[in-house]
Amino acid sequence: MSVRNLEALFRPASVAVIGASDRAGSIGALVMRNLLQGGFAGPVWPVNPKRDTVARLRAWAGVGQLPQAPDLAIICTPAPTVPGLVAELGRKGTRAAVVLTAGLKAAQRPGGPTLEQAMLDAARPHLLRILGPNCVGLLVPGVGLNASFAHLAARPGRLAFVSQSGALATAMLDWSDARGIGFSHFISLGDSADVDFGDVLDYLGSDAGTRAILMYVESVKHARKFMSAARAAARNKPVLVVKAGRAPEGARAAASHTGALAGSDAVFDAAVRRAGMLRVLTLEDLFDAAETLAHAQPLHGERLAIVTNGGGAGVLAADALSVAGGALAPLAAATLQRLDAALPATWSHANPVDIIGDAPVERYTAALQALLEAPEADAVLFMHAPTAVVPSPEIADACLPLMRAAAKPVLTCWLGGTAVAPARAACAEAGVPTYETPERAAQAFLHLVQYRRNQEALLQAPTAGGDGAAPDVAAARALLEAALADGRDELNETEAKALLAAYGVPVVATRSVPGTEAALAAAAEIGYPVVLKILSPQISHKSDVGGVALDLGSAAELQQAADAMLARVARLRPDAHVAGFTVQAMVRRPRAHELIVGLASDAVFGPVVLFGQGGTAVEVVADRAIALPPLNTNLAADLVGRTRVARLLAGYRDRSPADLRAVHEAMVKVSQMACDLPQLAELDINPLLADEHGVLALDARVKLQPAQGAVPLAIRPYPAQLEEPVQLGGEAVLLRPIRPEDEPLLRSLYASATPEEMRLRFFLARREVPRSELARYSQIDYDRDMTFVAVAPAHGEAGLLGEVRSVCDPDGEQAEFSIQVRHGWQGQGIGRLLLSKLLRYLRERGVRRLVGQCLPANDAMVALARGLGFESRRHPVEDVVLLQLELRH
Repeated sequence: MSVRNLEALFRPASVAVIGASDRAGSIGALVMRNLLQGGFAGPVWPVNPKRDTVARLRAWAGVGQLPQAPDLAIICTPAPTVPGLVAELGRKGTRAAVVLTAGLKAAQRPGGPTLEQAMLDAARPHLLRILGPNCVGLLVPGVGLNASFAHLAARPGRLAFVSQSGALATAMLDWSDARGIGFSHFISLGDSADVDFGDVLDYLGSDAGTRAILMYVESVKHARKFMSAARAAARNKPVLVVKAGRAPEGARAAASHTGALAGSDAVFDAAVRRAGMLRVLTLEDLFDAAETLAHAQPLHGERLAIVTNGGGAGVLAADALSVAGGALAPLAAATLQRLDAALPATWSHANPVDIIGDAPVERYTAALQALLEAPEADAVLFMHAPTAVVPSPEIADACLPLMRAAAKPVLTCWLGGTAVAPARAACAEAGVPTYETPERAAQAFLHLVQYRRNQEALLQAPTAGGDGAAPDVAAARALLEAALADGRDELNETEAKALLAAYGVPVVATRSVPGTEAALAAAAEIGYPVVLKILSPQISHKSDVGGVALDLGSAAELQQAADAMLARVARLRPDAHVAGFTVQAMVRRPRAHELIVGLASDAVFGPVVLFGQGGTAVEVVADRAIALPPLNTNLAADLVGRTRVARLLAGYRDRSPADLRAVHEAMVKVSQMACDLPQLAELDINPLLADEHGVLALDARVKLQPAQGAVPLAIRPYPAQLEEPVQLGGEAVLLRPIRPEDEPLLRSLYASATPEEMRLRFFLARREVPRSELARYSQIDYDRDMTFVAVAPAHGEAGLLGEVRSVCDPDGEQAEFSIQVRHGWQGQGIGRLLLSKLLRYLRERGVRRLVGQCLPANDAMVALARGLGFESRRHPVEDVVLLQLELRH
C-alpha cells in the first residue's frame, strides 16, 4: 500500500494506547509516560477495561467506547488479542497502528494462519497501516510524538533513522543523544509485516523536514518496491545504509561458478549502488556520511588535496585514502609555483601540502586558497593540530569564509581535544563537515566519491536490449522449454552455446556426439587441432575429473584422450552417466584474457549479472563484481571497472588493450537474457576470451528453473511490448515508452517550443530545460512512471513529435499527467494519440484516477481532455484549470 495513511502514523491528531497501564515497568506504562512527556498536542486516550484512570487521564474500557476514532493506536496487549483489536479499530475508523507486541508468528489456532496474517487480514478492508509488530515504536520530535517504549526521547533534527532492530534502535538513540544528534523521525520497523523500508522511503523521500535518511537493514522483502522507493528518495536527498551480515557466507552448492560467487551481501551492495544510495560499514560512518553529504558541495571529480600543519597527520590521511582506493590530486606546476610563493622553503612540495607546524594564520589561508582554486583538486581536506603559535579558533575564523565560499567540497579535521573544540564547533555551526581523526576524514571523502558514482548509476535507467542485431528470443525460449519438458535442469554444452549464439555472443563451434567414433568424425569435419570434453549431466566442472583434453592434433591423439577420459570418469565418478563428448575447434589466442560473465538468481533481488577474472581458479581468485540488470554499456563499463582484471584489460607493457566495447556488449547481451528468459537460474560463460580482436565464449554452463517460480527482476526493464506503430497523415510514427538515449531528442523537442508554449507547459517563462531535468525526464522508473513519445524516424533529431508523461503515486491509485507536442505539429492528432495510449496503459495497470492541471489560456489542452472524457473545473484559489478522469468505477 506504500504511503497510504502513513500521515496518520507519523503526524496523528489523536492517539489511543491499547493496554495502557500504571504498573511500573510495563510497556503500557512506558508508552503512556513517553507520550505525555513528549509534548504531543492532541488528545491521548488510554484504553484499559480494569481501570478508570491511567496516568491521571480518564481510561476507556475498550475501542468501542472511545469518544471518536483515534488517528493512531498503539497496541501493547498480548499477541492473541491483536487481530481482534485491529479489526475493531478499523471499523471505528482508525487508519494507523503501532503494534509493539511480539509473538505474532505463532499460529492463531492449530493448522490455521499466524496471528500476524490474521492481523493483516483484519487491517486490509480498512486500509489500516501497521508499524511492527515486535517493534520499539516511533518518535517524531517535531510534533512531540513519542509512540514508543524507548528509554530516551529523540532530539529534534533533520535526520531520519529507520531500523529493523529494536535493540539497535534504542542503542542508537542513546548514542546520538550523547552527541547532540537530532532526528525528524526515529522509526523501529520490527517485523515489517505491513509498513516496510519501501513505504518509509516513499514517505521520508518527500518529507521537507528530513535532510537525509539513515537506515539499519537486516533484510529486504519486496525488492522491486524497495528499489523504486529507494531510487525515488535518493534523487531528492542522501539515503545511507548500514546492513548486517557483511561476513562472507559459506560456499553453497551451485551448478555454476556464478551461483557460488554471487553471495547475498554482494547482491545487496549492488542494489544499493544501483539505487543511488550509499552503503557504509559502521554506525559511526553512518552519521559521518550524513554530515558530509548534507553539508559538502557537490563533488565533480575524485582527486583530493590535503593541507596540514603536521606531516604525520597528512601521511595518515593519505595512507587511509590510498588503502581504500582513493586518489590524491597531483599538483600542477602553476599550483606548486603559487604555494612556493606563499610557504617557507621547507614545505613538502607535494600533496599532502605540509605548511609546517609554525604556520601563522596567513600561511593557512594562502595554502587553502591556492588549493581551492587549483583545477586539478576536486576537494580539499584541511587538517590542523594545535600549536602554541596561533590558537585554533583564530585559524578557523580566518579560513571558514574561504571554506563556505568554495565551489568544491571542503572537509576539516581538527586533531586534539579541548584546544580545538571551539574550532570544531565553529565549523559545525557554519555547516562545514569536520572529523576528529585523519582516517575518518579520508573515509568521509571516499563516501563522497562513492555517493557520486552511485548517483551517476541512478541516472541510468537502461533498456533491456543491447547493441547490434535483435536476439532470437523465440529460439532461445524454445531451447529452454524443450530442456525443461525433458525433465532436465541444465543444458548440455552444445545447447548452452546455441543459447549464447541466439543472443549474438560469439561462440566457438561445438558439436555434441554420442561416442568416440562420432567424435572422430566431428573432429575431421571441424579440422584439427580440437578440444575434447566429457558430456555428462552429473559433471558440472569437467576439469575436476580430467574431462577436458586440449590441442588434440590427430585422430590418434583424440582416440587416446577419449579412452583415458572415459576410464578416469568411471574411476572418479562411477555415479555419472556419460552421454558422450563435445568436440570443438582449438582456439589459439595465447594473449587473450580469461574472463567470466554470468547470471545468478538472488532470492530477494532476482537475477544478477556477474563479471570478473575467469578460468578454473575463479573461486580462489574471487575477482568479481555484481550488478542488477538491466544493463547498458555505461553500466557494463562500470561493472568491469570495479574488478582487478580491468587494469589488465586496459593493456600493459607489450600487451595490447582488449576490445572493451566487445566485453561490454557481451555483458549487455547476457543482461538481456535475464530480462527475457525467466527460465535461466544460473549461467556461466567461463572462460570468455577477450583480446584486441574481440571476445569468444569457449565454455558455457546453464542451469534452468520453471519460469513461474522465478524471482522477478528488481528493476523493471524497458517495456518493449508497449511499442505501437501508427500512421499519421500517411507518415509512419512509432508510439513507444521513452528511453534514456532519447535525451537529445527531448532537448530538441523543448528547443522547438515558442516562449508561450513553454509557459503553457511549465507554468512559467523559461528558455530551456536544464540537463539534470532532461535526464530525469528520459531516465524513468518504468514501474511507477511512464512517458510515451511519438517518434517519426524520417525526421532525425526533430522526429520526436510529442510526449505524454504520467507519474503515479506510490500506491498506484492516482497518476498526474503532462503533455507536450512539437511546435508546428499541433492540431494533427498527436496529442490525442499519445493521451489515448496513456489512458489504455494506466487502465491496464489498475490506476484509479488521472489528474492534471493547465493554465486557463491553454484552450487546446482543455478541449483535448474534455474530448477524452475528463472533467474540468477552475481551481478555487489558484489560476489553473483542474483536469480529472476516473479510470475505473
